[in-house]
Amino acid sequence: MLKSLQIRNYILIDSLDVVFPEGLVIITGQTGAGKSILLGALSLVLGSRADASVIGSRGDNCVVEAVFEVPPEDTLTRNILEENELDDESGELVIRRVVSSSGRSRSFVNDSPVNLQILQEISSRLVDIHAQHQTRILSDKSFQLMTLDHFAGNAALLERCSGSFRSLRRLEARLDEVNSRIARLEEEGDYFRSRLGRLVDANLREGELEELEKEREYLSNVETIKESLIGAEGCLETSSLKEARKLLERAGKFVPETLPLAERVESARVELNDILDEVVRIDSRTEVSDRRIEEVDERLSLLYDLMKRYSASSIAELITIRDEYSGSLSGVDDLIAQREELSRKIVKERKEFESSCRSLHESRESARARFAESIVSSLRSLELERAVFEVELTDAQPGPAGSDGIRFLFSAAGDRPADVAKCASGGELSRLMLCLKAMMARFVSMPTLVFDEIDSGVSGSAADKMGQMICSMGSDMQVFAITHLPQVAAKGDAHYIVEKSFGDEGATTTIRQVSGEERVSEIARMLSGSHVTSAAVENARTLLSD
Repeated sequence: MLKSLQIRNYILIDSLDVVFPEGLVIITGQTGAGKSILLGALSLVLGSRADASVIGSRGDNCVVEAVFEVPPEDTLTRNILEENELDDESGELVIRRVVSSSGRSRSFVNDSPVNLQILQEISSRLVDIHAQHQTRILSDKSFQLMTLDHFAGNAALLERCSGSFRSLRRLEARLDEVNSRIARLEEEGDYFRSRLGRLVDANLREGELEELEKEREYLSNVETIKESLIGAEGCLETSSLKEARKLLERAGKFVPETLPLAERVESARVELNDILDEVVRIDSRTEVSDRRIEEVDERLSLLYDLMKRYSASSIAELITIRDEYSGSLSGVDDLIAQREELSRKIVKERKEFESSCRSLHESRESARARFAESIVSSLRSLELERAVFEVELTDAQPGPAGSDGIRFLFSAAGDRPADVAKCASGGELSRLMLCLKAMMARFVSMPTLVFDEIDSGVSGSAADKMGQMICSMGSDMQVFAITHLPQVAAKGDAHYIVEKSFGDEGATTTIRQVSGEERVSEIARMLSGSHVTSAAVENARTLLSD
């Protein structure tokens, strides 16, 4: 239930703090006093669209805060809070909405920021607002089906059907995607195979290009290399180090210091002989081969051409492109396997969905007559003694709510019923809507219900009976009734007046609770208008005492 509402700088409301009790809460006030503003502030904090136009003249932003009591048995709401880490275990739920001058809004639940989707999901479990002139929703097929489903207790069946429908749509979307990819690959298959064939035939090897470029440079300079090697051989072969060693050894007989020099010359001679052997070996394997040069040039030309054709900067990139083409062609087989698996799943899921639709249809078919009888009984208690109400089920395009279409048929005069949107007056529609809301209140655990002039177009004893029905709903839940009818206003457990006052800074809307003689005076005003008569006062006392 809604425990309190705080409003700061919202349109004509400067500052407002109001506490609400359980049961039936009546809200009245003269036309233009600001009842719709109060309802707008409540709608804002519950997640309705926000813009800078709601900000009053006394600041740069507006703030609306609502405090709710969440009973322990309301597990659905508590589950939503726990899933989003918003439950503080106190049993209270504080929702705050702040709108800035830029038109942007921020939402908080128990002081934690939330997005609008989560806020609306939570608030939909807390308050149901029936706004003025909302009776046109009676012609909405989704609303009609929802009311029948609430009466039939189809929540579990609807969840099963909706889940199956969503799963089926996801599978069908995936199948469409796979089919598109298969078609695209098949169209491109010849092109891919042609390009892949060139790369496969090339027998690519990473690092080959660098090796060939080095070999090409070697072959281009092989004659220079041989000339250098032959010249080096000649120099090494004509070395006179052996004779130099003998001469130093002879001198050593007389100059001992030359003997170590003779040994060093011998070492150098041995090293030079090794160098000569290596040069000869290298020279022997160095050959001028025009055929090899042609082979290398042809291979390099092929690799350069492939790199240019495939926009690659290296052999490694060409190998990657080759593997991608190969993967694309082999991927067709994988996609075909996926298509077969998805097709099997779709057949299975479609059977599940069709089974859910049949179960829903059977439940609705079983409940529609009892549902219609219940509504007729309520309508006749509201002085529509000849009312006829029927529910007609038809075939419809399958969707999350099954494959049933629906029509509400109504007649206030007892003749052949017709589509409710075409045959009812405003007062009749108001009474029909109240009966539907009263029925839903019995089957839906909605802690708070708000009626904004649902009694529009009704007067006299019919209004009194509508007040009794609304009052009976207030015994099981918190009900707010914004009304112009004294017969309804007299039924409430608590009565609040919305008033507009004018000061130096302009108009201001306030709300305050009245009781005793003030409540008598307000009921009398509603009975007689601006000039309150003694008869109206007595009539007001009578209404309040009933």
